[in-house]
Order: sequence, then C-alpha cells, then structure tokens
Amino acid sequence: MDWNDGYVADLDYPAAFFAEQSPSHLSIACILNGVEPVPPDRTFTYFELGAGMGLTSNILAASHPQGRFYSNDFNPAHVAAARQLADEAQLENMTVLESSFAELASGKVDLPPLDYITMYGIYSWITPANRQCVVDFIGRYLKPGGIVYVNYNALPGWTRNLPLQRLLLEHANCNPVPRIAQLEQARDLARKLAEAGAAYFDGSKQLGYRMASLARDKAGYLAHEYLNSGWEPLYHADVAGELAAAGLDFVGSADLPLAFMDDYLTAPQQALLAGIADPRWRETMRDYLLNTSFREDVYVRGARRMGEERRAGWLARLGLVQTSVAETAPAPAAAPGDDSVAQRAIVDALAAGPKSLPELAGPRCESLQATARLAARLAAAGKAAMYFLGSETVDPAPAMRLNRAIAAQSTFGDHYQALAAPRLGGGLHSGLAQRLVYQCLAQAPADAQPDAHDVSRQVACLLQGHFASCIPGSPAEAALHELREGLPRTVAAILALRLPIWRTLYML
Repeated sequence: MDWNDGYVADLDYPAAFFAEQSPSHLSIACILNGVEPVPPDRTFTYFELGAGMGLTSNILAASHPQGRFYSNDFNPAHVAAARQLADEAQLENMTVLESSFAELASGKVDLPPLDYITMYGIYSWITPANRQCVVDFIGRYLKPGGIVYVNYNALPGWTRNLPLQRLLLEHANCNPVPRIAQLEQARDLARKLAEAGAAYFDGSKQLGYRMASLARDKAGYLAHEYLNSGWEPLYHADVAGELAAAGLDFVGSADLPLAFMDDYLTAPQQALLAGIADPRWRETMRDYLLNTSFREDVYVRGARRMGEERRAGWLARLGLVQTSVAETAPAPAAAPGDDSVAQRAIVDALAAGPKSLPELAGPRCESLQATARLAARLAAAGKAAMYFLGSETVDPAPAMRLNRAIAAQSTFGDHYQALAAPRLGGGLHSGLAQRLVYQCLAQAPADAQPDAHDVSRQVACLLQGHFASCIPGSPAEAALHELREGLPRTVAAILALRLPIWRTLYML
C-alpha cells in the first residue's frame, strides 16, 4: 500500500477557510437545534483532522486565544505551510501535527481530551479502513458533551454523478502521467463524450453543474474531489451508524437555516417524516425528499436536549453583526410568506452596529426563535454573522498578528483568501485587493486617516509581484490587469465600506 493510502497527495489541496468548523459556529448550531452547546467562555481543546495547509485552524486559534488548537495532516507540504503561518503569527495556542489516521486512532500522539473535533472534505474521500480510524480516534479523545463536525458527499443526491467520477478515476489510473495532465485529459475526455452525443450526458441539471465545475475549478480541488481511490458518497443512516460507535448523537446541520427544516418541506413531506420513528431513517428520508448531495453534520457525544426556556436563555446570549455592505437598491415587494422585508429591517438595524437577538426581537415583537431563524438566513447569505455576546473581551492581538502575516504573504501569492475576525470567533473571506489594502493599513500608524489615492498607489506597487509570477496571456494575468485598471475605485470602496466592518469585528 502506498504511503498515501490511495489519497491524492501529489497535488496540494487549495488553502481555504471554512466558517462551519468554528467552535462558536458549531455551538450556535447546537443551540438552534435545541442541544446543549460547549460553553464558549471557558477554555477548550480543538482538533482538526486533515487540516490541509491549516488556514482554518490558524484563523480559529487566532480568534479563540482561550482555546488550545491542534491541526493535523499527513501531507508534509501541508504541515510545513501550516506551521509556517502559525509561527509567523506567533500563535502559542496552535500545535501542528503530521500523523496518519491510524497513528491518531491508536493513541501514538499525546493529546488531551478534546471538546471539538472537526474535519472538512475527509470522511467520504478516504478508505473504509481510514473512516474506522477516524471513528476510533473520536471515541478515544472526545469528551462527553464534545462536538464533532463532519461533512461528506451524500446519497441519493450524488447518484446521477457517480459514473462521471468513475470515468475520471479510471481514465487517470490508465494514464500514469503527472496529475495536472491527468486532469486536463479528463476534462477533454468528458467534453468530447458530451459533444459526441453520449447518452449519459443528457442535460440534467446536476450533471451540468458537475461538468461546469470540471471546466472551471482549480486542479487541486478537482483532484481531491474525483481522483481519490477511497472516494464514496454515503447515506446519512450509514454515517450516523458508524459514528454511534464513538457515542455520538446526531444534532443537526452546520448550515444554520436547516435548523428550521419546515421552511424547506411541504406539508405532505412534513407529515411523511413525522410518521418515521427511527431518527436515522427519518433524516435519510429527508435527504430523499431534498435529493441531498452534500451534508454538513454536527454530532455531540451524549447530546442533551434543551427545553424551550433553556434554549431561550442561550439565544439571548447571541448577537448579530454586519459582515457585508448593505444593498442600496430598494427591496422588491414581498410575496406572501416571504420574509425579505423582515430580513431587510434587521440589516438596516445592524448598520448602526451589532445587536443582540433580544434587541432585534424587541421592536418587531418577535420571539427569539423567530428572530434566530431570520438571523440564520442572513448568516447563510453572508450578510451578517451570529456570535456570542461577550466576545468583545477577547484579546484581538493574535488575530491581528495572523492577519498581518496573511496580508504580507498576499504581496506575492493568493493562497490565503481569508482574514481572522475575533469578534466572530472565526474569519471572513477576503479577496486579494482587500488583503493588500489591509497590508497597507496595518503598516500605517494606528491613528492615521487612510488616503484612498495613496493606498491605491501602494496596492498597485504590491501587485507587481503577482504580475511577475504570471504566465503571459494567462487568465490569471488578465484578471490582474482588470483588477489594476479598476484599482482606484476598488480601494475607495474598501476604505469606505469594508474598513468599518473590519474595525467592528476587531480585525484592525
């Protein structure tokens, strides 16, 4: 058996930040689903399995200085990148490990009991033997009441696309050329089959989405999505059964609006589910109703269900803060049952600053539950973020150090497309122009008033390093030219609209 156990290891997975893995986000998901969370205001331990280049773990460690974080990957290049970023930010609460799932499961690594274990893009991409190692690791280290986040490609939604993955994998196995060449050949093969009128390519919406992804997305993502020999979409009932061996109870989705599942089901569908007693099969039947192709599941070791009064107490400890610029166009007239007017009212209220859920509920005479539903929708849309009240007291210094390190790396690369936001206990996706503006502002005196013309000139100079590394005539070079041409307008917008959000979230 190869050292990588059939997993793609010769092409780095793109660095990315996933807010769903945040301890704060997962505890909020528990509250919305009526389950006791891990209290956010105490010290805790956190472990990310298969952390890649460690961007998520580093951002979370910087945003939660009260936590002890462990980031693990078996790819030496990923581990080196994660350690470098942690060292540059001087994150004393971050430990980066290089271990296999089997080594972790057998207890060969000295670890404390863990409050959180998360994994992104792991469970349905590895072999069954490695999935068992993941379950054994959770059973060995997760505390009672601890939270697990696991996502996976799901059935039945992936059924239509299974032959496409098999086509790409078998083509790669039959053509032992460098991975990039395998992907280019696979793209070409799929395109030629479609153009030749292959009956499989029948114009279905789901298959069309996958074909568009194959043509558009980065090679690192595509290789890990399609070319792992252990890749296998899974049913919820099977995953829940496997994780039950570690004492885990299913709580709900990390996609916060799905805590209010009735919004997504018709009355007959709700009645059908109400007649299914077994919780695993009820959730699996919901996947049939929605044709779910990707799940983001939250589990707790020994879930404790809360009564309405207890849940209301937790909801009262949550706030909502603006994370993107409010739309300036007038909202369209609302259709019956549409909550866009109520959402817009909340967005308008947040323009004056963060608000607690009780503050937002009060003027509208809404229950906390109804307000949380609207807040979850706004968070999923990227317009706002839910957070725990009291996060204002978190030391922002580690997050600012990490942001400076990320911004400095952005002067010559575009790997880390996010910045830490300590008020959220997480981070914000941030484009190249935003990070370069951040770099300029971070180097200026704290009391200096930024001048848009001066910052634009500085950012233009920083972009030269990106042009130097681009292939002439490539799409990347064309995108840089477009960015440079609109730079004065872009920088002015960032200073006017994004900078206040950074300051509200204690990012700068």
